[in-house]
Amino acid sequence: MIHSTHGLGEIGLTGIKQTWNPSPAATLEMALARGEGKLTQGGAFLAVTSPFTGRSPNDKFIVKEPGSEDQVWWGKVNRPLEVKYYDVLEADVKAYLNTKELLVRDLYAMATNERRRLNVRLISENAWHTLFAYNQFIRPYPADLADFEPSFTILHAPEFHPDPDRHGTRKPPSGPTAVIALNFARRTVLIAGTRYAGEIKKSIFTALNYLLPLEGMFPMHCAANVGPQGDTALFFGLSGTGKTTLSADYKRGLIGDDEHGWGNSGVFNFEGGCYAKVIRLSAEAEPEIYATLSMFGTVLENVAMDDESRKLDLDSEAITENTRAAYPIHFIPNYAASGMGSHPKNVLFLTADAFGVLPPVARLTSE
Repeated sequence: MIHSTHGLGEIGLTGIKQTWNPSPAATLEMALARGEGKLTQGGAFLAVTSPFTGRSPNDKFIVKEPGSEDQVWWGKVNRPLEVKYYDVLEADVKAYLNTKELLVRDLYAMATNERRRLNVRLISENAWHTLFAYNQFIRPYPADLADFEPSFTILHAPEFHPDPDRHGTRKPPSGPTAVIALNFARRTVLIAGTRYAGEIKKSIFTALNYLLPLEGMFPMHCAANVGPQGDTALFFGLSGTGKTTLSADYKRGLIGDDEHGWGNSGVFNFEGGCYAKVIRLSAEAEPEIYATLSMFGTVLENVAMDDESRKLDLDSEAITENTRAAYPIHFIPNYAASGMGSHPKNVLFLTADAFGVLPPVARLTSE
């Protein structure tokens, strides 16, 4: 467990105990001992994130501060949060986290040169969420951890529910409150009130959606793979349209399954892992992804399981239709280790329901 010289005291956090960058096995031991989830028949870790079993876009805010205010397209998607409310929220989340045993995970985003990559630090009250992040982001070498300095910090308090009157957050008609707040001035993300781990990865994707265009690079929600001749293909589409499945074609190298950038030198993955939707997944149709469900270290979210046999029911929507598996990209045998590809030769748009505008797979001319 390697502790960075850039500690939590720099941002006013101590916790009652800190555990830094534990191995996947040690992290799983902690998660199981804390009752955060269960082991499955195949050896993967399973967590249930109810009541939030998907992302909560209506609870996502960007702090409206002078440095970024003129760069953001404010509206229903980019909801503003006033600085005065954010300050109180951050202080309250830190006070809450200081009463907890904290897990700290240092990681990279962007498979590109050292100068451009984003140093991400996740500070969580839960062990399993840090294993999710370890699977999803790019893992530093141990030698890089001792002097790791974060360029973005995620304060993760899934059991802390914000007060809409005090914190300026949304007041839902029923159920618990949650908030995801990005502050570009402080390079901080606050995630509170939701256990759904997808908020962790998407918060950094949101940050890169803001940062990269300012540097002349294009952030993309897509999968990417590369053929034997070096031909790169991109797969765009909403969740469940087949990006992960198609990009994992065993005849081609998997660059990444969800989030990429496109710059002067080509395409690069933001992540070091995959976050696959596994509802009705089959060994026959998707053997590479199916195999990851029985690999030690894979994190499953909201998949139905028989408590006695620990056998998964991939067809069940008992918890949610949005069942997920998070695993390091090297669990897919044909992954591209560099996480990079040339300028794409083919761009595919995948649709689950295009209402007659496009067929499920469309080949478009430049016109």
